[in-house]
Amino acid sequence: MNIQHNIQLKPYNSFRTEAVAKLFCEPKTVEELSNIVRHYPTEDKLILGGGFNLFFTKDFDGLVIHPQMKGNNIWYEDENVIEIESNASESWDDFVAYCVANNYAEVENLSLIPSTVGAAPVQNIGAYGTEVQDIITLVRTVHLETGETKDFTNEMCEFGYRDSIFKRSGKYIITSVVFRLSKSFTYQEKYVDVAQELEGVENPTLMDVRNAVVKIRTRKMPDYDLLPNAGSFFKNPFLTYKEKENLLKQLPNATVHFVNEDCFKTSSAFLIDKAGYRNKRSGLVGTYEHHSLIIVNYGTKRGKDILDFMKEIQKDVHSQFHIWLEPEVRIY
Repeated sequence: MNIQHNIQLKPYNSFRTEAVAKLFCEPKTVEELSNIVRHYPTEDKLILGGGFNLFFTKDFDGLVIHPQMKGNNIWYEDENVIEIESNASESWDDFVAYCVANNYAEVENLSLIPSTVGAAPVQNIGAYGTEVQDIITLVRTVHLETGETKDFTNEMCEFGYRDSIFKRSGKYIITSVVFRLSKSFTYQEKYVDVAQELEGVENPTLMDVRNAVVKIRTRKMPDYDLLPNAGSFFKNPFLTYKEKENLLKQLPNATVHFVNEDCFKTSSAFLIDKAGYRNKRSGLVGTYEHHSLIIVNYGTKRGKDILDFMKEIQKDVHSQFHIWLEPEVRIY
């Protein structure tokens, strides 16, 4: 086992905040991972994928596991569908590009999401009318206390909005994911932004859809190498009927989506804008000029600066609109 000590975690989180891990490892196989877990039963453990959905406010007094398990293989195939097992450390967008290049449908709307395959089920990543839960059939894991392997069916994953059993329990490290994809494709409008980008394109192909999503995301999202960030910082809040009505009294043009008779979803970015945080900076932290849902790091090494700015937004949105924004990003 190649265990390293006192490793700086700044290169391993996209916000580029500084913190030191007491122990650090990069297992390349499931067997190696299981052995490491069994060898350090009492250490607190943190799983790091691409580091796009978390940042650090302090040192980590435990074992950081940064898996290096890569590769794809066909799990099942017939004339209509194909199931592909992708290992956890594969780049998510590389996996999407591979599927689109081979004309495997269902994943194209999730293009350019900064993530690894292993992190995708944890957050139940989603965009443009698609969530990853729609295509997952199996998630393979190692238990972080026992080192034993366990497979989760889609139902066992208990997926919710940007949520899963893996996120809530923190007891499993994902080693690979099996995705079921269609071998045929007919474009159906799922999201207005994508439809507008494809305007004038007759019978859009999978590659047309992917390219449209990439263009939209490139316009909206900053390059994390130039402006460190973790993508969408807050979840879009769910509202009761009464909360929805109160919001529309204050903001008649608020974006509201029907979920069920007493559940509606609104836009965090819209609320952040209306609270006065469009392109706003506080020291070395601020909202991105083209999208208020993204907090960017303009040069701080301290995760606490990002945390303080987050709390400021939460407080002001709540005081003005009586809605509490919850972070989508994990904070350590």
